[in-house]
Amino acid sequence: MKLIWLLMAFCSLHRFKAGKVLIWSAEGSHWINLKYIIHKLLARGHDVTVAVHSATVYINLTEPSLIKYEVIQVPFTRERFDNFMNTLLDFWVYEKPQLSHWSSYRRFSEIVEDMKVLNKQHCDGLFRNRTLMQKLRDSRFEVVLIDPMFPCGDLLALKLGVPFILTLRFTPAFTAERLCGQLPAPPSYVPATLSELSNDMSFTERIQNVLYMIMYDWVIKQMWRHWDSYYSEVLGEPTTLCEVMGKADIWLIRTYWDFEFPRPLLPNFVFVGGLHCQPSKPLPQEMEEFVQSSGEHGIVVFSLGSMINNLTDEKANLIAEALGKIPQKVLWRYAGEAPKTLASNTKLYNWLPQNDLLGHPKTRAFITHGGTNGIYEAIYHGVPIIGIPLFADQPDNMVHMKAKGVAVVLQFPTLTRQDLVDALNTVINDTRYKENAMKLFQIQHDQPTGPLNRSVFWIEFVIRHGGAKHLRPAAHSLSWPQYHCLDVMAFLAACFAVFLILLTKCCLFCCRKCMHMKVQKDKIQ
Repeated sequence: MKLIWLLMAFCSLHRFKAGKVLIWSAEGSHWINLKYIIHKLLARGHDVTVAVHSATVYINLTEPSLIKYEVIQVPFTRERFDNFMNTLLDFWVYEKPQLSHWSSYRRFSEIVEDMKVLNKQHCDGLFRNRTLMQKLRDSRFEVVLIDPMFPCGDLLALKLGVPFILTLRFTPAFTAERLCGQLPAPPSYVPATLSELSNDMSFTERIQNVLYMIMYDWVIKQMWRHWDSYYSEVLGEPTTLCEVMGKADIWLIRTYWDFEFPRPLLPNFVFVGGLHCQPSKPLPQEMEEFVQSSGEHGIVVFSLGSMINNLTDEKANLIAEALGKIPQKVLWRYAGEAPKTLASNTKLYNWLPQNDLLGHPKTRAFITHGGTNGIYEAIYHGVPIIGIPLFADQPDNMVHMKAKGVAVVLQFPTLTRQDLVDALNTVINDTRYKENAMKLFQIQHDQPTGPLNRSVFWIEFVIRHGGAKHLRPAAHSLSWPQYHCLDVMAFLAACFAVFLILLTKCCLFCCRKCMHMKVQKDKIQ
């Protein structure tokens, strides 16, 4: 009988925990992180639905899966969306280094305008589809998990009347985190993202950091202005994108203290960096044989991420020649034509089991573009890094790793053969890099709960409690002058001024009284 009651209690507990979760999808490495959370939610019995546009590049909608998909029909094709992504990538990697600051800004502005068109069509495909919106309302989701790579996920949550959680790596200069989430970020020691500054700033660098924050705030606000009117129109009342984003119950930030510099946090901001990392698995036999053939020298793993499949012939030959100068064996993820200078110690692969290779005992170094996912796999396995950042947050990521003493950073536009050879020899032969990598490894593994479990815990927390408004600071209801106590300082300054005026008048009155008494005394004498 006791066993039956125990079984019934377990079943009711399972039903209580399980909920209906809506995912606002993203692309690229963002989708990789979401997938790990989704699979964990499914394993815990949750019902998961992903809202995805019909031109998605990274999500296979025909693949058999426990995930339910609600497809948002958009007027642009997959090829159109893929071309936009490639245009953005080519700008960052090849065009930007050759352009002046003004020309670079103009070109980037053109790309942003194109992005606005695609994003608006994505949002229209959702909100103008009454059948789809009614179906989502009828589904009675309990929480929406949103990667804000694409706008309107937070707006969808408000339209459905469902609490939502944001999952992100960053926004430029923490603009959304600071202005919308009210996260404190003192510019005196918190470097703005994309500023490529560390927390140990000189006076000049602190000036730069303040200017970066002002500049990014202005640029981002200009980009948001377009969405403020759109959000107001869809919601049916005046609002702003920032106001809607600020209603998030939880912010899941995809970094951790092994990566971040120490900084203030709020209770509804949670670090979950490395949620996709896992213990390494055995390599395919052919790959394992190549790795073992490296002997005592070990191997180097080389990948510039899933978005960089090939390079120019000049760059590819330069890199291949440099790799041939080291005694280690090299596994290089490269889908282009084999470079003419490719040496016998280097093997090309269209795809690499990167996590498994980084966890292999023979791995000595990791050459990477500096994407957050790759960096965290290196941290998780304690592997030092040679960074060749290409675009977006990658240069800033590598500043963090360099400051932590685990990486040597090279510049792709000016990269030479000797630069790469020297960087590899430094990272592999200078034991300090491995020691520092192991320090980050220990920090990453020394957590009460793993980052993936922590992510799922907070999603389930919001489901259990119907939100987490009690964790949101009162700063959300304060104006900018109130937040910075400018009204209080103005009042105290006014009081002090009145006090000084009264004190001055009293002193003058007393002086005049004394002078008058002295005059009267002199007259009597």
